[in-house]
Amino acid sequence: MLSREFNVKDICEMMGVSRSGYYKWLKRDPSDRDVNREAMVGVVRNVHCEHPSHGYRWVAAYIRTTLKTKVSDNFVYKCFRYLGIKSETRHRHHYKARKVKDRYPNLILSTWDTVDRPRQVIVSDMTALKFWIFYFELTFYFDVFTKEILTWRLADRRGSREQYVDGLQDVVDMLKGSHEPTVLHTDQGSVYASLAYNELIKDTLIVRSMSRAGKPTDNPVNEALNGWIKEELIIDFKIDQYRTKEEVKQCIRKYVYFYNEERPCFAIRYDTPANYRRRYNKGELDVRDTFSTRQLSDVPKFLQKRRKEADNEIST
Repeated sequence: MLSREFNVKDICEMMGVSRSGYYKWLKRDPSDRDVNREAMVGVVRNVHCEHPSHGYRWVAAYIRTTLKTKVSDNFVYKCFRYLGIKSETRHRHHYKARKVKDRYPNLILSTWDTVDRPRQVIVSDMTALKFWIFYFELTFYFDVFTKEILTWRLADRRGSREQYVDGLQDVVDMLKGSHEPTVLHTDQGSVYASLAYNELIKDTLIVRSMSRAGKPTDNPVNEALNGWIKEELIIDFKIDQYRTKEEVKQCIRKYVYFYNEERPCFAIRYDTPANYRRRYNKGELDVRDTFSTRQLSDVPKFLQKRRKEADNEIST
């Protein structure tokens, strides 16, 4: 309920009601729903006092089975939050801080949507192609803002390192003359973490960023695009029907041109990656400044949203 310290006239204007209607609302009798809600909160409080060692799910089940009252787990959870109570235990949880083994910090986390210009963030990953008697490792470097394939390299043996290094050299050459820093984000693969790989960028404006160990969702751009690319290479471009390495390379070249110049991309409003970059350079797109003000958090965006909605429901 609104505080009585507020000016009544201002409150009525905000709510779009008359003054008499506002006073009538203040003096109204509680509805059946309000009465039932208050009663259920009292029931939850009493059950918790009698059985403080149990959590909200057990309390909800106890109310349904023993008291024969319909109540959802979610409602009891909200009652716990409203009452500021939780299950008690004799066992103390000893939380140990995660041992940081990451060679480079994650500079993106859940802020991918804040990238605001081309070549501001570049991501790389390897995907394997297996068909007929072939095994290929295909490494891409993507521009996160435009979703454009900046360069790609193909290796025909497992564990090859050259395609990673050669691809990075392509990126370094591409960024020569740039005065803005570029974040290069990868997973913690052995090549990406190697000294030889990172020596290539020591005299550049490239800043390294890495996904956390065992967290593939820290690089969602690569994970999503790699899946689509493999599907299209096999289904649309019939790459699995080729029988020589040179034919496979030629197929990938055709696909990369199609991907950059002709393939509409949902993430950039069904524009093509290359045209989206050209439009930005011409000043046809709105220029934002969101990446520099990003707030890093290891909590996923969808979970942040759910927690915020739950807190709003409880407060109302």
